[in-house]
Amino acid sequence: MLPTYPFAGRTYSFDPAAPLDISLPLAPGPEQVNCFWAEPVQFDTIRVGSFVGSVALGGSTNYQRVHVTPHGNGTHTECYGHISPDPAVTLNQCLRRFLWVARLVSVAPRPQPNGDLVVMLADLQAALALQPDRAIPEALVLRTLPNDPAKRHRQYSGTNPTYIEPALAEWLVEHRVQHFLLDLPSVDREEDAGQLLAHHAFWQYPAQPRYAATITELIFVPDEVADGLYLLNLQITSLELDASPSKPVLYALNPLPAV
Repeated sequence: MLPTYPFAGRTYSFDPAAPLDISLPLAPGPEQVNCFWAEPVQFDTIRVGSFVGSVALGGSTNYQRVHVTPHGNGTHTECYGHISPDPAVTLNQCLRRFLWVARLVSVAPRPQPNGDLVVMLADLQAALALQPDRAIPEALVLRTLPNDPAKRHRQYSGTNPTYIEPALAEWLVEHRVQHFLLDLPSVDREEDAGQLLAHHAFWQYPAQPRYAATITELIFVPDEVADGLYLLNLQITSLELDASPSKPVLYALNPLPAV
């Protein structure tokens, strides 16, 4: 008997033994995905007196310090504290629930007159219209096309990566999407003079901040994971920061026959 989860008046089953991890790992070295000029992840062996935190070097245990920049290294989730001066607005305080129904949708960005590649609201709406169940759940997972495997280790800094149209962020708010996950470094242009239009639109900041809403960037959804409905388990570390390395995991949802 598989567990079930309700959504939009229907009941769905899912297999907890079949997770689909859409996070990118944090590992040392320049070959890992990186953006916004962040230093690569570093793992440093702790040395105290005669103790060395490496079994390979003769220590009793492995004991390491990790240097990581959440917004620049690997998959990460952020709250509106990212654009707020209030240090009390942290992801650990904002994200208090970790299971959500999510819809995965694939969209190709559109070239703009200035040469930028932008995911447009109209194209997202068109992609959603092709899915049999058009209900908009609490979370939306965006896979950009083409789905180049190089996304796993791309060095994005200084390349003006693809971003989303601010109107798309407004549309997500109108449809009560609380969690937006995408395989790009940011919802906004790499250099936009600090406007961060899509960030502000999605979090409705500063007028009416959406305290519980999050953005997860630098995911990777393999081609074999089909567009559709999933149960999302959004895992984070308990850091009192505006962002955290994260591990979003999907479980395919299968509708049960109506009783």
